[in-house]
Amino acid sequence: MQAMTTHEPVEVNAGDPAGDRDFGVRVMRAEAEAVLRASDLLDDRFERAVGLVVETARQGGSLVVSGMGKSGLIGAKISATIASVGVPSHVVHPAEAVHGDLGRITKKDCLLALSYSGTTAEVVALASIVRQDGLPVISITRGDADAALDRLATAALAVGNVEEACPLSLAPSSSTTATLAIGDALALAASRRLDFTADDFAKRHPGGWLGELLRPVTDALRFKAGDNLPIVRDTLSVGDALRESASVARRPGAMVLVDEHGALTGVFTDGDLRRLVLERAGAMDVAIADVMTRSPKTLPETATVREALELVREVRADEIPVVDAGGRPVGVLDVQDLLALRVAKG
Repeated sequence: MQAMTTHEPVEVNAGDPAGDRDFGVRVMRAEAEAVLRASDLLDDRFERAVGLVVETARQGGSLVVSGMGKSGLIGAKISATIASVGVPSHVVHPAEAVHGDLGRITKKDCLLALSYSGTTAEVVALASIVRQDGLPVISITRGDADAALDRLATAALAVGNVEEACPLSLAPSSSTTATLAIGDALALAASRRLDFTADDFAKRHPGGWLGELLRPVTDALRFKAGDNLPIVRDTLSVGDALRESASVARRPGAMVLVDEHGALTGVFTDGDLRRLVLERAGAMDVAIADVMTRSPKTLPETATVREALELVREVRADEIPVVDAGGRPVGVLDVQDLLALRVAKG
């Protein structure tokens, strides 16, 4: 179960700021190496652990995460990640567990116990109690053959025998980074098995930048059909179409054109109008169907802001029609709508 590191110790020259960058690079590389070595140790026990997490979620239980000190802090992040990708999870402090917090663990739950040494007394005691109650235990430890926590575990995962990036090889650094990486792998593998979708993710992330990206694009529209977006027939001349679209004081930089059934047939932008006026005499009398952009890129009204942002970047257009299932325009997405949400850069 053990894997020895081979990176050079991170040397320190106290009081010399000149070497800070090189020192930082060596610390990060030491931690990256620890993660790579931990990945080499994943075997069928990892698959067993993923199965336990998935089974727990499907039977309505929670993944209870517990660890002391730095392991506990890493456990809190793992728990937050797991909860955000479809598996209920919460943290129980191992020392508090025997003073009443055992009541936060139910018969449907699974314990994820973290201890690099595999011998932390409080964590081992909690795992022992949980196992006596018939609950499964997943451990993440160094992987020593005689570690008490691993002997109690239903599935024992190992980071290997890593050398800490700390120059004194004392402060948890490489070991906690590798533990976090295994926890993330466990969370995302379980999410994959549970067919966790973008819609599921959106329900758990309604706030902040992620929440904005996952909102329906219709929530971002300033210009909506039947409100402040004129819908113009494609049988008109350019001049008549402009007069009809002038019925609202504030409009987008593109006119949407439809056929007799109300389905979108094209767009005509302010830029198209400028070019037409400069290039052709009698521009106002030209049939707009002859100069509009036919079959423009559109967004379905079910699209998310993230999908809208991707399309804007792809086609490099300032305005994109949003249509319903029948191809009828429900609005126009202006790039300023995305800027207002702070999901796009000007």
